[in-house]
Amino acid sequence: MDGRTGKQIHAQNADTRLHPASLTKMMTLYMAFTAIERGQVRLDTKFTVSTNAANEVPSRLGLRAGQKIELRYLIRAAAIKSANDAATAIGENLAGSEAKFAAQMTGMAQALGMRNTQFRNANGLTQSGHFSTARDMTTLGRRLFYDFPQYYSIFSRRSADAGIATVRSTNRNFLSNYAGADGIKTGYTRAAGFNLTASAQRGSKRIIATVFGGTSTAQRNATMAKLLDMGFGRAPTRVREVKPEPPQYIVDRGSSRKVATAMTKSVAPEARPASLAAAPAAQASVPRESLNSALNDAMALAASQKPAPQPQPATPKASVRLASSARPPAKPGGASSVAQGSTDEAVKTALAEAAAPASGGKTLLTASARPVPSPRREATPSAVAAASTANVVPSNNDLTLDSSPKPERRSETVIISSGGNGGTPEPKPTEKIARASSSGGQAWGVSLGRFKTRDQADARLMQVAMQESALLEGSLRHVRESSKGYEATLVGLSQADASKTCASLSEQQLRCDVTAP
Repeated sequence: MDGRTGKQIHAQNADTRLHPASLTKMMTLYMAFTAIERGQVRLDTKFTVSTNAANEVPSRLGLRAGQKIELRYLIRAAAIKSANDAATAIGENLAGSEAKFAAQMTGMAQALGMRNTQFRNANGLTQSGHFSTARDMTTLGRRLFYDFPQYYSIFSRRSADAGIATVRSTNRNFLSNYAGADGIKTGYTRAAGFNLTASAQRGSKRIIATVFGGTSTAQRNATMAKLLDMGFGRAPTRVREVKPEPPQYIVDRGSSRKVATAMTKSVAPEARPASLAAAPAAQASVPRESLNSALNDAMALAASQKPAPQPQPATPKASVRLASSARPPAKPGGASSVAQGSTDEAVKTALAEAAAPASGGKTLLTASARPVPSPRREATPSAVAAASTANVVPSNNDLTLDSSPKPERRSETVIISSGGNGGTPEPKPTEKIARASSSGGQAWGVSLGRFKTRDQADARLMQVAMQESALLEGSLRHVRESSKGYEATLVGLSQADASKTCASLSEQQLRCDVTAP
């Protein structure tokens, strides 16, 4: 696939349903990144390891039942070492159980356009009804690159600190031997063979490909190299980049409760491999019972309608397609604000309906695709108050944690943004401003260099923050814009920590300069 456009370059048995093995963890990580973006968890949120997760077979990080470990370390272990216990711990803590998490993964896959994928677990171990295709996994690889560029660099790491151990990449041979390779994930079980989804960039071209059923690591890597070479040879040098659209949703207005579901298209049935013949192909469904989820859906419905909704007589079910996922309305007074009356009415309806008993109607698939970002935008007072009320009720089917310890440290980054559309001026880009540290002696910083775009600067900051978390605890990430580009800096450090950070990065041949107060 041409990563810039998503267009197919070559395919062979691309839609054959097979065992994905640890390629499954690509979706596990996608769900984790989504939860972080929504503000439901943080990288330093501590997850509790269950007995089920601790007992997963190798590859393992070595987690113990009852242990608490930060999400950042679980992500590193799942992405780099392909640790099954880490992946299971992520799923259980995000959804409450691995079965619920697998259903959410399947719903997200449908929303991303993965038409022949169904998940039964978070780690990819062989299980009846757990399958995917080469085309779907290539689609997911492209989504990871475009939807979460701030985390994508983790897939190119050869090793990393996973808290209780240093882990080494299962994909280091291919990353080291193929020019331009920067990810993504390997997979292997006896039933699946040797699988690999890989991405590489040369010049302006990016190619993403997937191999299922290799006979050995060497054979799989050689096949992947041929595919990528073919892609670079056939892809045009100049092409208009087409970024993937956010996943779409449908809100069912025929039931007594508003339930969001990923929009899917009917897919013609096809033959499955013998080992999967008995696997049910029905789409997994998860009911949404939390007040918080109902509130988000109602606010999204209000945002999509300019006038206040009028009562409708009883009619057969009808679906309304939303243009985007649920987001809090902008600050009052802005041109993009949702009409207050419409929002209040939607909130009241959501509160009443969430409290009512669930109907016996058909349960729709729950999916949360491009969700509300972490609290970096301002919301209306009514939305904030309603959300605070809604959060009293624990969610069993959303990505929120049933119990999450209060973060130990709070970010000091202030987000300043301007909203508006239509006749108002074009909104200015978000500007991050770091407050001066009040702890004496902590005013030193490090500069990671200048970059052409803000996204590149943010990506380098995230990479270094995850890599050097021990030294950078409490520091602030800041992008300074000038005529020469975007300078990525970390501030709020002691002189010793700033010097140690640059020394560590210099050993990895990464640019780093210490800046004095």
